Amino acid sequence: MAGHFAGQAVPPPAGGTTRPAPGIQVQDLTVCTVDGNVPIVRGISFSVTPGSILGLVGESGSGKTTAGLALLGYARSGLKITGGSVSIGGVSMLGLPVRELSTMRGREVTYVPQDPATALHPGLRLRTQLSECLREGGTKREERLRDLLHEVGLPDSERILKSYPHELSGGQQQRIAIAMAFAPQPQAILMDEPTTALDVTTQTRVLRMVRALAHQHRTAVLYVSHDLAVVASLADQVAVMYSGEIVESGACSQVIGHRLHPYTHALLRAVPDPDHALLLEGLRGQAPDPAARPSGCTFAPRCAIAEDICATQVPAHVQAGPNHKVSCLRAGTLEASRPRLLPATPRPAQPPAPLLSLRFLEAWHGRKVLHGISIDIAPGRTTAIVGESGSGKTTLVRCIAGLHPSWSGEILFSGQRLRVTARQRLREQLRRIQYVFQNPYASLNPRRTIGQSLLVAARHLRGGEVVSRSEAVATLAAVGLPAAAIDALPGQLSGGQRQRAAIARGLICQPDLLICDEVTSALDVSIQATVVELLARLQAERGLSVLFVAHNIGLVRSVAQDIVVLQGGKIVDHGDTNMVLSSGRSEETKRLMRDAPRFAVTDSPC
Repeated sequence: MAGHFAGQAVPPPAGGTTRPAPGIQVQDLTVCTVDGNVPIVRGISFSVTPGSILGLVGESGSGKTTAGLALLGYARSGLKITGGSVSIGGVSMLGLPVRELSTMRGREVTYVPQDPATALHPGLRLRTQLSECLREGGTKREERLRDLLHEVGLPDSERILKSYPHELSGGQQQRIAIAMAFAPQPQAILMDEPTTALDVTTQTRVLRMVRALAHQHRTAVLYVSHDLAVVASLADQVAVMYSGEIVESGACSQVIGHRLHPYTHALLRAVPDPDHALLLEGLRGQAPDPAARPSGCTFAPRCAIAEDICATQVPAHVQAGPNHKVSCLRAGTLEASRPRLLPATPRPAQPPAPLLSLRFLEAWHGRKVLHGISIDIAPGRTTAIVGESGSGKTTLVRCIAGLHPSWSGEILFSGQRLRVTARQRLREQLRRIQYVFQNPYASLNPRRTIGQSLLVAARHLRGGEVVSRSEAVATLAAVGLPAAAIDALPGQLSGGQRQRAAIARGLICQPDLLICDEVTSALDVSIQATVVELLARLQAERGLSVLFVAHNIGLVRSVAQDIVVLQGGKIVDHGDTNMVLSSGRSEETKRLMRDAPRFAVTDSPC
């Protein structure tokens, strides 16, 4: 138990009454590069009481995951914890002997990663993996295993326990990973974007389950996320990070409903709404390099209301109200508002010839997964393809791109029939249809620089045309990446930066149809909004057509003019996005709308 460890316990308050220490207590945490010259996380403090959830939010590169990993007494390669304290259940995690730290991890503090595959051993049955996480033994262990699976919504316990991870869906794997985290009844859990890749229905179930389990087991949860709508529906407290610092924190209703920092305002103006098509606004500029932060307020170069003093004076973290702190010299001077409504896109009086036509498309993954898909895709528009996990979304677009060989039917592109696989298709057809994967490593060679990946693709598919380095730099700038990214390897970029580079690789080929398969699922809301703005601009300038596979219904509402709803490999709804989402005919559409995360606080569009 926690009291058996040599780590320094948090002392009880003076006055004689002993209160339980917070599940998580972080004070003045600083994480630097190994040479100690560049601080990545700079003196942050927060606490999470047993049974409550703190949402730690911010853009990619803000330091939120680095701060979260410190709960495990861990710093990623190239970094080290250089200052402050981290206590779990009253036990200091920093400076513990290796054996005691190892025992604390997985017993008193557990971790749920974004990708459940990194938490589950592919060669072990789930009974073995879950059993290793339990404190109970003997017959109580079997009873506890069944109870645990029931708690995470997997009642078919015998089948699940006999299974290997690959035999479960992504949503089931994530619930197993969460069950493993709660299994030892730890003092604290770190959750790092655990629902990013889940469809809205599975995400809603998982979030409800996390909240119920945290309360039931009196576990303190730090939930790291870029999705403010999810955090608003889940967390009790919110801390907003920017450039390694917490710039605003407090009760969820205060931070979101009465935000004071311009950065929090900007993040919320980038959040889509499932009930309204919004003109999403990405943040201008980029977060500073940790090695070259400006003096004064680090957000000042991107702030619309910054004054001269902001460039020289560092704002203190001050109490702005009950359970609400902020670091800003101009806190509260912006009026809270949501983005403007997106103007309706008029349909042409005479519908143009379809760019893409599918006729009686059927596909197999051992069994039939697509059933008689027939639909026309209009040119110059974004068509969203939505549905729960396993509905056939990705299989459908992979057939269109020639990446799934087991299909029958007919696919016509600009009136020409496409061969089954990409290898059988003409180079010009390959150039005109570009695919951007959910995992950017599937689009980028990890051993090539970003510039090499862009230029090789462009020169090959554009028929030997001379493509200059300056064009590659301009394409990277169009997706919000600095010129220096051209010489970086994919592994040297953040997840959000890698995805933008993958989109740039598709764009430099000058396609007519861009297939985006969950491309924003790993991006923070600001970069997501920037990508939406980019796609809208490309459509206006180039007449680009986009197939947009997504599970984020709010994002779909703002990005797509048309929508296709899949269920069980069949089309159950399609048409104008606003009409389908507002008055869809199918129960599946109604369920997707019902389960879409929304702000818990009233905050209507202006």
